[in-house]
Amino acid sequence: MAETVGLIGLGSMGLSMAHNLLNKGFALRVYNRTPDKASELIARGAQEAATPAAAAAPGGIVISMVANDAALETVTLGDQGVATALGSGGIHVSMSTVSPQLARRLADAHREHGSHYLAAPVLGRPAAAAAGKLFILLSGPAAAKQRAMPLLMALGQATRDLGDDPTQGHVAKLAANFMILSLVEVYAEVLTFAQKNGIGRQDMMQVLTGTILDAPLFRLYGELLAREDYTTPGFRLALGLKDVELILATGAIARTPIPAADLVHNRLLAAVARDRGELDVTALALGVSEDAGLR
Repeated sequence: MAETVGLIGLGSMGLSMAHNLLNKGFALRVYNRTPDKASELIARGAQEAATPAAAAAPGGIVISMVANDAALETVTLGDQGVATALGSGGIHVSMSTVSPQLARRLADAHREHGSHYLAAPVLGRPAAAAAGKLFILLSGPAAAKQRAMPLLMALGQATRDLGDDPTQGHVAKLAANFMILSLVEVYAEVLTFAQKNGIGRQDMMQVLTGTILDAPLFRLYGELLAREDYTTPGFRLALGLKDVELILATGAIARTPIPAADLVHNRLLAAVARDRGELDVTALALGVSEDAGLR
């Protein structure tokens, strides 16, 4: 892709995605609220944008990977937002985990300016982002999807097209994160149950991943939970809490009871109250161990 791509948000995921795109020959113009995070990308040839709008070339493509609804709304609709800067034919590839309700509003705002909003949230941790191995949950206008596809192919190993509705990619991402967060809670309970009854966490994890849970996701989270090393956050616990709150709110709007999400919400809320928000989301297992008298 010859055109320069804008990238807004240089947290652990955005930074890893940016390095991957530079490795693959893409020209980047990057923006982050705290500019120092862009320094290593600038050293590799990326351009630095002073505002979100400056990252978005008229008629171009800009990626956003930010922490929450408020941040996405600001970089899109704020005084220096991308909605007006993109102009006719521009494409906003929104890869953050945000509410479907916000996605609808942003899609409408882009349409008013002649640009397009693509929902393209991802499944995968920073290591997968750096390797271009993300799974992308895509929805939005067909022509915009076609134009953005070379970029998406560079970012991910697979793209799941969920139709034209710009909310559907975000609904799917919340559903997938609900599965992951629920898995971590149940996995932590299972390993703690085994530990209390004389089976080591590593041994029990190997039993599970060698039989009924023989899949990459179960191996990844099983290893993290068995080691009980939560200090390297691939998915920060505070963001997990944000996600489950979005899941509960979206479920309430759809009149969908999801009691397992209430349980996970309480576990994550307690962890944040104990100042564990910057740990990996698997640190919710600390609360499970504490309840069992193991800490």
